[in-house]
Amino acid sequence: MVHVNIFDTTLRDGEQSPGVNLNQLEKLEIARQLERFGVDIMEAGFPASSQGDFEAVRAIARTIKNSSVTGLARATKSDIDIAWDALKDAAEPRLHVFIATSPIHMQYKLMKTPDEVMQTAVDMVSYAKQRFPHIEWSAEDASRSDLDFLVQIITKVIDAGATVINLPDTVGYTTPEEYGRMFRYIRENVPNIHKAALSCHCHDDLGMAVANSLAAIENGVTQVEGTINGIGERAGNASLEEIAVALNIRKDRYPYTTNLVLKEIKRTSDLISRFTGMKVPGNKAVVGKNAFAHESGIHQDGVLKNALTYEIITPEMVGVQSNDLVLGKHSGRHAFKDKIEQIGFDLSPEKLNEAFTAFKQLTDRKKEVTDEDLFTILIDIQTAAVDVKKYELVAFQVQYASANLPTATVALTTPEGIKVETARTGNGSVEALYNTLEALIKEEIFLTDFNLSSVGSGRDALAEVHVKMTVNGTKVSGRGSAQDVLEAAAKAFINAVNRVFFNQTIAVKESAL
Repeated sequence: MVHVNIFDTTLRDGEQSPGVNLNQLEKLEIARQLERFGVDIMEAGFPASSQGDFEAVRAIARTIKNSSVTGLARATKSDIDIAWDALKDAAEPRLHVFIATSPIHMQYKLMKTPDEVMQTAVDMVSYAKQRFPHIEWSAEDASRSDLDFLVQIITKVIDAGATVINLPDTVGYTTPEEYGRMFRYIRENVPNIHKAALSCHCHDDLGMAVANSLAAIENGVTQVEGTINGIGERAGNASLEEIAVALNIRKDRYPYTTNLVLKEIKRTSDLISRFTGMKVPGNKAVVGKNAFAHESGIHQDGVLKNALTYEIITPEMVGVQSNDLVLGKHSGRHAFKDKIEQIGFDLSPEKLNEAFTAFKQLTDRKKEVTDEDLFTILIDIQTAAVDVKKYELVAFQVQYASANLPTATVALTTPEGIKVETARTGNGSVEALYNTLEALIKEEIFLTDFNLSSVGSGRDALAEVHVKMTVNGTKVSGRGSAQDVLEAAAKAFINAVNRVFFNQTIAVKESAL
């Protein structure tokens, strides 16, 4: 059995999904879950891209101990220096440095000759080797590159100190047969390839990212890169959960092992979905809500007689529990603490008290509290910013009648601690509420997206709202949950605005260190 390392880039390539905007606390919570999931390497971000990304990468590098933390860098000394500053405190710091190698990229993007690209790659790997013990070098757009040129440049960067060679299908162009053949050619023609591991990184523009990744593994790749839920730029990346389950289910075809804890798949998927606001499609393989649902009478009959007739993946394998109704209004603090530890949360005493209070308030309105309800409460509390000046909702009221214009009245406290109140109308209840909030908040706000969903099922289910907006020209997203739809909408709006203050506060604190 050959071991395959899992390289997760949800926090870097995944966050580049259009409209996704994570703050540092959310990234830390995702990183902890990825560590619990068992990824070998997590790409925490692109430190040189922004101050916020630098600070998030540094915080993750200082927190995560059981996974190697890496950061992305272009083939420039400044990017490499910034990446080292962010990663130097990691348990096992590593660098991911890339440069394009396809003719179209070299000519039109880099405006460099192949010889210049080769020299830059060698120089930057050599420079990085002075600090980083592990260096992954990526040939951007490798799948559209000349194979003999790849052989030459790979040989030289390995001599310069690269320990991993990544050949990505950057634009999702290739096919499984072509992609596998490329790796086979490199293994057969690069004389020093035994000194480095081969890695694949596939995009899903033609819907073949997972198939291409499996083809790469069959042809000698020992590291596979991807994201949770397949999120990423354009059509996204290879879904790590799909690759992991495929390797497990089809051991007859794929005699490979990973360190992934498969029962953590569903929780990891849910966490990413909640934080990014990107809902998992019902028909998504492995983690979609329909993955274990059977509507056809023939299918239902077969499953009842023997689940293996139509289910090749058991719900329990990926962490889907059928009996998650566990807590009610008479549940005590000890049972509550035990339950949240079971589902993977480690709260400080202060946040535990806050979570228990929120749980008790919910039990006053819901007969039974599910794992999904708890999950929603806990991620809100775990990622709530402290010691940050922000807007806080004091109270609101919305008046609506089919014959009258909806009117909302809202009271807030401002970041300066001043209570303000006003009322506005709108064509609907949510618009009236948002018009009122916008009138009270000094920032320049432009709402770009609003999404409402339920947590679980039933008429007493929690509502969850995700919004996207620009605040003072900065793109942000926000989320809010409550049993009342309008309260969830108000929380999401204010959460998005407060992210601007959170990012500013973190930047000031980090610059003072």
